[in-house]
Amino acid sequence: MTINGWMQIALFCALVLALTRPLGGFLARLYAGERTFLHPVIGPVESGFYRLSGVRPGAEQGWASYALAMLAFNLAGFAAVYGLLRLQGVLPFNPQGFSGVTPDLALNTAISFVTNTNWQSYGGEATLSYGSQMWALTVQNFVSAATGMAVAVALVRGFARRSAGGLGNFWADLTRSVLYVLLPACILLALVYAALGVPQTLEPYVSAKTLEGAEQTIALGPVASQLAIKMLGTNGGGFFNANSAHPFENPSELANLIQMVSIFAIGAALTNVFGRMVGDERQGWAILGAMGALFLAGVALVYWAEVGANPIHAALGLDPASGNMEGKEVRFGIALSALFAVVTTAASCGAVNAMHDSFSAIGGLIPMLNMQLGEVIVGGVGAGLYGVLLFAVVAVFVAGLMVGRTPEYVGKKIESREVKLTMLALLCSPAATLIGLAIASVSPLSLAGLQESGPHGFSEMLYATTSAAANNGSAFAGLTANAPFWNILLAAGMMIGRFALIVPMLAVAGSLARKPVVPVSAGTFPTHGPLFVGLLVGVILIVGGLTYFPALTLGPVADAFATAAGATW
Repeated sequence: MTINGWMQIALFCALVLALTRPLGGFLARLYAGERTFLHPVIGPVESGFYRLSGVRPGAEQGWASYALAMLAFNLAGFAAVYGLLRLQGVLPFNPQGFSGVTPDLALNTAISFVTNTNWQSYGGEATLSYGSQMWALTVQNFVSAATGMAVAVALVRGFARRSAGGLGNFWADLTRSVLYVLLPACILLALVYAALGVPQTLEPYVSAKTLEGAEQTIALGPVASQLAIKMLGTNGGGFFNANSAHPFENPSELANLIQMVSIFAIGAALTNVFGRMVGDERQGWAILGAMGALFLAGVALVYWAEVGANPIHAALGLDPASGNMEGKEVRFGIALSALFAVVTTAASCGAVNAMHDSFSAIGGLIPMLNMQLGEVIVGGVGAGLYGVLLFAVVAVFVAGLMVGRTPEYVGKKIESREVKLTMLALLCSPAATLIGLAIASVSPLSLAGLQESGPHGFSEMLYATTSAAANNGSAFAGLTANAPFWNILLAAGMMIGRFALIVPMLAVAGSLARKPVVPVSAGTFPTHGPLFVGLLVGVILIVGGLTYFPALTLGPVADAFATAAGATW
């Protein structure tokens, strides 16, 4: 570990913190229906959409109506993406003449982008046309991110409102998320990326001669526009197969920094939105403090693991002082590769600038654990906030049991209905992960796709089912997943991990919104200080750690011991 490496990590953290409060204030005003500096320009466009669609933005929806609107919208999105991918061969903007995508891959990809997972069983530049990348994937990058933001705000309203029957209007929340937040920011980011060297063109791929005289095809396309929302919306689906390790998707250290800050920006700001909407910004800072503690611990562990000497490399005569550079881009090095790996798995992003399959056993364990903890360390846009608030409900319930009184959180009593629904939501992702892993572990169809045997091969399967159920989308890169078995299994995990969590979460929000606010008393457990932050971190670690400990022991932990003993597979 070097001072330079830690300075780069500190710069990233400082930029995220600097953006949190101003962006949080803007979002809080936006979702409260107040005017912002963008309203003079975008307000008429927003009103026009409502008139065309017949939406009344002020019409409140109960939790069930909100959930049904969200599900119907995403079902329509799935059908549209699936159809576009299947018909790709006859649609325009296909200069390479790619044929339609196979049914199982189209199913997997459509569900992946609708659920904001962006798992990719294909190589983008070898499979999808420009039209598919733009109409199917980029559009879903916007609306799936906006869906997460909308339902997170609905949960916050559940905590903030008093004896109310509604959680807001899904269509208005979705529209405002796209028009006022994602679209303007992505236009600016796309221009910045293009200026830094990211392609943005509809011209076909070009051919070039290498120094050896061979012909090489150089893939191009409308990359900058997809890259902007890929990062800001924590989608992660790369235009190219190598994702952000590709020089056209991540051309420089500056582009790399902008991408990482984009991943965390909205998720961190939403914690401030929570504090503002419940009337106590300290509540938001406490949530962000818990996220930050887990994030910094993860970065330190991965950085330490990757700069450490690999005994197998040492036996081959390699310099142990160079650390583990396998699978990493030289222009980023170990520090920025470790930071990016933790950022992308702490958030529900899935973009990678290094191959996680090449990380050391412990270096690969931390990104996996980040996802298994529920993607609550900042998390995806919206998803991170509603995930961590569900853990906060469990934390105050545990605190209430300790002191023998009904637990309260930001003035709302947490009773049996909320706790049962919360646990139902929190158990969906582990169930999808571990049941999918169990099926894959005994199926010859899944085992045929592994690059490695032994504990590392087990880790490849565990990472894949974890990434799908956590709606992350990153991969160990050692698993060949473009097969009917994996496409269908992971698609099921993505659906459960997204919608089976959101629906009971909205039910929790509806239940809380109907409750009055309980005045603070001498017996109220404070939820804005270090004690609550520690309790919340402990609950997240215990729930995640105990749930996945047996699987992690068979995978990366066993792999670490094998590596230390010099064993290979």
